[in-house]
Amino acid sequence: MVIRELISLIELPVTRLTGVGDKKAKSLLELGIQSVFDLVTYYPRRYVDRSRQAALADLAVGEEALVLARIRRVQARRTRTGKTIVEVDAFDGTGYLHVIFFNQPWRAKQLKEGVEAAFFGRLERFRRVTQMSNPIVDLIGDRTGRIVPIYPQSEKAGLASWEIARLIEEAVARTGDLLDPVPERVLDRLDLLSRTVAIRAIHNPSTMAEAGAARRRLAFDELLRLQLMLRRSKVETALHSKGISHLVNPIFGNRVHTSRLNSGLFSQDSSLEPSQEVNSLVSEFFGSLPFDLTGAQKRALDEIANDMRSPIPMHRLLQGDVGSGKTLVALGMLLMAVQGRYQGALMAPTEVLADQHWITLSQLLKGFTVPGSRDSGLFEESERQIRVEMLSSKTPTAARRRILEGLASGEIDIVVGTHALISDGVVFHALGAVVVDEQHRFGVEQRAVLRERTRTGHGLDPDVLVMTATPIPRTAAMTVFGDLDLTILDELPPGRTPILTRWAKTPDQYLKVIERVRTEVANGRQAYVVCPLVEGSERVIAKSAIDEFERLGAEEFQGLRLGLLHGQMLPRDKEAVMDEFRLRHLDVLVATTVIEVGVDVPNATVMVIENAERFGIAQLHQLRGRVGRGALKSYCYLVSMADTEDANPRLEALVSSTDGFFLAEKDLELRGEGTILGRRQKGRSDLKLASLSRDRDLVEIAQGVARDTVGDDPEMAGHPLLQRELNAFQDPEESEFLFLS
Repeated sequence: MVIRELISLIELPVTRLTGVGDKKAKSLLELGIQSVFDLVTYYPRRYVDRSRQAALADLAVGEEALVLARIRRVQARRTRTGKTIVEVDAFDGTGYLHVIFFNQPWRAKQLKEGVEAAFFGRLERFRRVTQMSNPIVDLIGDRTGRIVPIYPQSEKAGLASWEIARLIEEAVARTGDLLDPVPERVLDRLDLLSRTVAIRAIHNPSTMAEAGAARRRLAFDELLRLQLMLRRSKVETALHSKGISHLVNPIFGNRVHTSRLNSGLFSQDSSLEPSQEVNSLVSEFFGSLPFDLTGAQKRALDEIANDMRSPIPMHRLLQGDVGSGKTLVALGMLLMAVQGRYQGALMAPTEVLADQHWITLSQLLKGFTVPGSRDSGLFEESERQIRVEMLSSKTPTAARRRILEGLASGEIDIVVGTHALISDGVVFHALGAVVVDEQHRFGVEQRAVLRERTRTGHGLDPDVLVMTATPIPRTAAMTVFGDLDLTILDELPPGRTPILTRWAKTPDQYLKVIERVRTEVANGRQAYVVCPLVEGSERVIAKSAIDEFERLGAEEFQGLRLGLLHGQMLPRDKEAVMDEFRLRHLDVLVATTVIEVGVDVPNATVMVIENAERFGIAQLHQLRGRVGRGALKSYCYLVSMADTEDANPRLEALVSSTDGFFLAEKDLELRGEGTILGRRQKGRSDLKLASLSRDRDLVEIAQGVARDTVGDDPEMAGHPLLQRELNAFQDPEESEFLFLS
């Protein structure tokens, strides 16, 4: 029998199969099937288990059941109002079933007399006739067997599930046995089927348990390919990059051996004791704070210190919930560079966020000095004040020229900015540390430009920390950011008061929301009202910030001081409004999601989110995090009177929990993975079978196997089958994406 590699099927067009001419090949192309490989990896979306089918004669009215029956008659008619009704009569050998479809005219073409179909729905009784209304339908054709696979179908393609099944059956049979790229010892240890058995069983299982085992093996293959790509990218970067060995030790005495690249060539020495002399500026800064850091912050800072001692450039993802103290950790990293006479840069996606960071860093570093140069001989430079500057598109020409000169000469120690930091003309004297805040808002190419533009004057790569306040599910972080080291801040600083979250579903409940805002303002507090739109729209039924600003000022909040903030305003106008709000010259800020991240006003205690059903879980959680920034009791109101089913689980999740990591897992569960790799932001998933929410254990297993497989060799010389498969799956564009990220 022929034994071949799975990827060899990529070169075989579907026209090599019996009965596949140009017309059928065109239909298959509508399903994304061009090659025999595409066909054998076109997996069933579900199965019909004939052993669990119900006989009509045994069912009672009101029961939900799966009924397999042969279609006897199909009729379509129109009502007086122009709507279509399709009626189907079917017989299962024990009784007749009348099936009725409302407003689904295409059912008349889909359901043909003589075809066997599986109907899933609730049994009803109408005029002494047993019927189902709008059930789920799967066409079985004349397929036999206990377990029948049901394949994704397309009305446009004009291919039924059983036609696809026949083609797949032939393709699998003619493929023969497959070489398995995963070593047998690994399969035995993980109790996984061989690839040959898995491919056959996924399409023609003898039991549902066998179908599950086949799915697990093939899902593992998908996840392993992703992890191998990420691991290779990580090792490649380490081999071809040269970083800075900063003079820094673990600040809090945590001897962390990071897992950046934990074998052979890349091992690190973490045996150095904390040194007051080496950590002079960093220790002085954290010692001056009037509060103690959380354990999570201390661990994060020591992980970063261990990384920065190494000549391998750091690429670390710092994720933490709203208010977990990421800014202090980022500042600690910047100071680790500054105390060695290197520069630091913090890049934020919006001017509002960048401005907030600049204000915070300037205040925190007031009075601190840069250590004098140690290698200047007779002309040793004395200590001087740390210089922090802000650079954005709104920076005046004269100030911009002064800042660029200061960056090039090394007189500026830390610069905070927006995309302006990667614009032409920005040159650093000796950049040692880069922080990218809210990294998901920057394109991969933008981060790559930042790295290229920010190499130090010595040609060395700076250490990079990317931060996000949007908690990422663990499995997603391991998959999307597998080439970054991960640090999680899972503690909140003491003194934070939990935010009370309520869902306002009725006009009466909305009035109570208004009353709460007025009460808080009367007590000297402030509030936000967030709307999904900037201006009113005829196409979208949702509140706009401009309309609400005018309406609330004239009605519910008459007499209060209102401000308006949205993304279409000029930068100087946005800054002026935020300054007014920070200085408590405004009582209520009506805004769009421009305030989603980075806005820190401890006196604000109420967040009102209009049309909350139009926002995702992560966005709602971020908006809620704009209040509760101090010890004051705070409130978040989700205003949604829309009766939409998909909104309910999201809003209920927000009401039930303030834990961002729990909400991130819930979000993944509700929305699915989407596209994991590539520039696509939405659309089909790159994972045909694997699910990041369902296969959490497989993600971790695949990551471990990838780490052992790649080791210190990105070419994977000891695993030629895996190497060839990976190269076939990873096209040049995806490779570029992974390298850039």
